[in-house]
Amino acid sequence: MADDRVSERVSNLSMSAIKEMAILASRMSNVASLTWGVPSFRTPEHIRSDVARALEGDPDIGKYTLPGGLPALRRQVVDEHLKHTGMEVDPDRNVVISAGNMEGLNALFHVLLDPGDEIIVTDPGFASHFQQIRMCGGVPVYWPLVEEEGWAPNLDVLPSLLTDRTKAILLVTPSNPTGRIFRESELRRIGALAKKHDLFVLLDDPYHHFVYENRTHYFNLASVADLRDHMVYLFTFSKAFALSGWRVGYIICPESLRNDVVKVHDSTMICAPRISQVAALSALRAPPDHLLEFERVLGERRDYICARLDRLPHVFEYMKPEGTYYVFPRITAPHNTARQFALDLLDSARVCVTPGDAFGPHGEHHVRMAFCGESAEIEQAFDRIEAQFPP
Repeated sequence: MADDRVSERVSNLSMSAIKEMAILASRMSNVASLTWGVPSFRTPEHIRSDVARALEGDPDIGKYTLPGGLPALRRQVVDEHLKHTGMEVDPDRNVVISAGNMEGLNALFHVLLDPGDEIIVTDPGFASHFQQIRMCGGVPVYWPLVEEEGWAPNLDVLPSLLTDRTKAILLVTPSNPTGRIFRESELRRIGALAKKHDLFVLLDDPYHHFVYENRTHYFNLASVADLRDHMVYLFTFSKAFALSGWRVGYIICPESLRNDVVKVHDSTMICAPRISQVAALSALRAPPDHLLEFERVLGERRDYICARLDRLPHVFEYMKPEGTYYVFPRITAPHNTARQFALDLLDSARVCVTPGDAFGPHGEHHVRMAFCGESAEIEQAFDRIEAQFPP
């Protein structure tokens, strides 16, 4: 039952459909889940070893850090950003260590949004972003992607979405949930439009390490020098370093925003957990040799899930994801809504997927399937789907 003492802003929010489906599945036995984007990989050994040594030998390991993060980690982030973008930033003026990109974006939305202000989001886009914007009093403005063109951004329609309340354009590339990699020409046009209208581009980047054979398609917009005053780049260690539960990432932002981001971050978190910052420092200091294995395994799982989808044209049609570890098929089987399809599949086949309408209006009649889990679970899920929907 709703409690009328709860704020209207919060009571009007709904639980993320990803977590809602995961919670429903947790109450059932023997569910094969394709819902949550949690990599099956163990945190790399060198990170675990470095953290273990810090637990034994660092007397401050259980204490707060300053809100901006450990100085050594911020300096390492500067080197990492230079390596990937060619852009020099200052560890004290441009870098904040966050508790993952979700917390980082939450801080940014608090900084940027007054009630009624708008953030442009892709449709489909990441479900939790929409909720965060609303929670901060803002309005997510849906920018439709073109399914018939492989979920490409419709650049001609973007200018018409801008108003005097628009504060930023939020991008994830490779995209969650579609797996689309936005091309350099597309990103440069978005950046030019943001600069022209004095907007920020918020670039949420969990997945750039997972682009398979499409590495030449990937372009980091944070590498464009002309956009440095209009660009906020966020990286999370969750996916590429199997640190999802450690909750750590970083923000690279203009100096004009940095102190305000730190204020919100301090009021929310005080700091990212020190032990997680130690893990992140270890992650950046060592050669990322594990990434080749992560991408190889995920590539095999992508090929497998696509092969299984190819056997189910009477249930789904799909586009092979260029990056990430999600596929976003359209439901071709008889159904009313994506949500009801997902609930029925969970109830009757014990297979958990996320309904596509959670990712925006253009996600209706789709489901998101994550292929980052164990291969045996993916196989079990599709065996059950095939049994549920015989040809």
